[in-house]
Amino acid sequence: MKNTPIYSIVVPCYNEEEVITVSYERLKSVMDSNNEAYELLFVNDGSRDSTINILTQIARKDNNVRVINFSRNFGHQIAITAGMDTAKGSAIVVIDADLQDPPEVILEMIKKWKEGYDVVYGKRLKREGETKFKLATAKLYYRFLKSMTNVDIPVDTGDFRLIDRKVCDALKTMKEKNRYVRGLVSFVGYKQTAVEYDRHERFAGITKYPLKKMIKFAFDGLTSFSNKPLKLSTLIGFIVSILSGFNYFVLIFRALFFRSLGNAFMLNSIVFLQGLMFIMIGLAGEYIGRLYDEAKDRPLYFIAGIIDKESLEGHTSEEN
Repeated sequence: MKNTPIYSIVVPCYNEEEVITVSYERLKSVMDSNNEAYELLFVNDGSRDSTINILTQIARKDNNVRVINFSRNFGHQIAITAGMDTAKGSAIVVIDADLQDPPEVILEMIKKWKEGYDVVYGKRLKREGETKFKLATAKLYYRFLKSMTNVDIPVDTGDFRLIDRKVCDALKTMKEKNRYVRGLVSFVGYKQTAVEYDRHERFAGITKYPLKKMIKFAFDGLTSFSNKPLKLSTLIGFIVSILSGFNYFVLIFRALFFRSLGNAFMLNSIVFLQGLMFIMIGLAGEYIGRLYDEAKDRPLYFIAGIIDKESLEGHTSEEN
């Protein structure tokens, strides 16, 4: 890389062999049209297909490409974190490899950055190719999260955003293990604005966020930025206690006047209360588990190697 890049484009990749070449070409075309120094920073998050081989060939030909190769799969949010930690640019853009977020929007983000904004996040107007269930649950979740936290996390946004170098440096100081990057970006503050766009259907391959991962991701966001679920547990406990007390009076009344204790009603009440109790214990367990992760203080990730044209040429010379 001849010049220090002004822009670092961070692209987390996990099993993206079907789309990674097209993604690279689109990003390169957009950034070349901007006529300013940049780097494309691909983070291979332990892919099991040929993603790393394709990225290696791309890096061999393009001086603007660097590849961070993880030792194993650490997860999407950790891949983004590693990209930010390694980025050299004055402005860092995070974008997924699947081309659902159009690379062309990056140019609009750059304009906003030059106007003085420190964070420019992509706000989705439409989300093509997604089920009604996912659209409805996503909409509900973002609004629920916003109501539960004191941090202003914009709704209908993902990780597609541009951040200034000082924001990136601030994020480096926060090393929590269960990361929710978009929440952390909102937490640090600074001058923020949105660029609206229509999110496209995935270009190829399958989603890397099935329902199980989406649920975990939602819990990470909620537990990282709010302790209200624990307070809610206490409130529900009081309400259930009051209702249970009222239920005892009902049972006594039935026993005195109708000679019936209402076994079915009582059994349903017990099952209901046990269910609530397990939910509350589970919520507390989520917070305790995150404290356990923090106490271990293990590194967020391990890098097997960083690949770029210079290192590949040096490797070839040594072999010769």
